[in-house]
Amino acid sequence: MIVFRLSRARYKNELSGYGASINGQRWNSKGTEVIYTAQTRALANSEVAVHISLGILPSDYHIVEIDIPDSLKIQELKVSELPSEWNAIPSNPESQIIGDNFVKLNDLAILMVPSVVVKGEFNFILNPNHVDFKKIKIISTEPFPFDPRYFYI
Repeated sequence: MIVFRLSRARYKNELSGYGASINGQRWNSKGTEVIYTAQTRALANSEVAVHISLGILPSDYHIVEIDIPDSLKIQELKVSELPSEWNAIPSNPESQIIGDNFVKLNDLAILMVPSVVVKGEFNFILNPNHVDFKKIKIISTEPFPFDPRYFYI
């Protein structure tokens, strides 16, 4: 399976989880290292665009194509299994606890979660501490120009 992430140029060849651990995100709390990826380029774009200030067109992003071997098992979270406020904005601690527990249990390297930004699509949360994580590889990176229409009213 191929997944995607948008990264600043200086981090395009890294899959560490450090960035997400600095402040925590929807599926991890501060101090828990995970890597957020998306099932499509378009979803990766949308997931980043919702966090960028209007009028600021970033110029240093790269799309990172990542290969997850088909042999790796994936833990899938269905919307019906999630707490009622899993998609709250800003995110709440309940969804962070789910991701933190996934990392602590360390049973699998990949957690499939529904996207808040695009209903019906999925993000893949990677656990860099799992033994199978070393099988997950960056295939390619290339500059990613954001369409300026995203950022103008």
